[in-house]
Amino acid sequence: MEFLWFILIGIVAGFLAGLIMKGRGFGLIINLLVGIAGGVIGGWIFGFLNISCCKGLVGNLISATIGAIVLLFILSLFKKK
Repeated sequence: MEFLWFILIGIVAGFLAGLIMKGRGFGLIINLLVGIAGGVIGGWIFGFLNISCCKGLVGNLISATIGAIVLLFILSLFKKK
């Protein structure tokens, strides 16, 4: 059940990151997939920096969204214009 929550939070995070990045995204489907990967990246970033902003669902959503934003930014550097 925890894995399902991880996927759902990643999807929401990818959607939010796509809205925040405006124009740097790659479309809805890719942004959702980036959100799932962003959840992993955000968890790693927050763990590495020893940051704990919130517990539970809200904290996971915040870290996943930040991770997705970072990943979208990095991918946009390689996107052909």
